[in-house]
Amino acid sequence: MAEITTIAAKKKILLARAGMGQVQQIVEMAFGSGGVDEDGNVITPAEEQMNLNNEIYRKEITDIEVVSDTKIKYCCELSEDELAGSRISELALVDAEGDIVTIKNFAPKEKDNDFTFTFKVNDAM
Repeated sequence: MAEITTIAAKKKILLARAGMGQVQQIVEMAFGSGGVDEDGNVITPAEEQMNLNNEIYRKEITDIEVVSDTKIKYCCELSEDELAGSRISELALVDAEGDIVTIKNFAPKEKDNDFTFTFKVNDAM
């Protein structure tokens, strides 16, 4: 598993600390199938990435949990019919301006049509 915070997110945080911008709320999770190479090895995402390698779906965050003073957990639930038959291997947290702020790649998870999947991603400082 590989996870990064993007440069776009870091820039927004730095500008907000300087009083020159605002940090936007995380509102969506993006799902993709491009988190592994052709041999099935997990690809380490790059800080410079502005998109997933192969985005296939976006959905609003379904739950937010404050884990600690330095960590928030974002959850997104896919219903039985959402992404049925897909092999999900990358996801991202997306802010209200549509910018990808965190990318996480992992071994493919095949989504059957009779299962609900819940994805949880930590945002930590």
